[in-house]
Amino acid sequence: MSKIRSKNTKFEDDFINLLNKSTRKKIRTHVANIKGKPDIVFDKRKVCVFLDSDFWHGWQYPRWKHLLKNDFWCEKIERNRDRDKKTTVFLRRQGWRVVRIWEHQVKGEIAQRVAESIDKLG
Repeated sequence: MSKIRSKNTKFEDDFINLLNKSTRKKIRTHVANIKGKPDIVFDKRKVCVFLDSDFWHGWQYPRWKHLLKNDFWCEKIERNRDRDKKTTVFLRRQGWRVVRIWEHQVKGEIAQRVAESIDKLG
């Protein structure tokens, strides 16, 4: 578990690089003074973006939780999902727009962009 990073993961870096290419808006990353430590923040627009990994944040968790070998992982993922919901509700009450993007969504967008670029080459 010590090799699992909480920030600057490959999929986060890929998404942030795409975002920087797509917009000239100023972004901040991993803002510690906002609850939940959002991965990306647009301060002027009051928008927080969380990039949630499919496993750690439990995308379609009810479908695959029976495959986990012990209760430790079930409890960990359930706590993460609960914390995500509470953080989202809190930030929205504070006037923030909260966007949550799943890891598989980022991969799909990257794949689509690469495919479009290859089509343009002929």
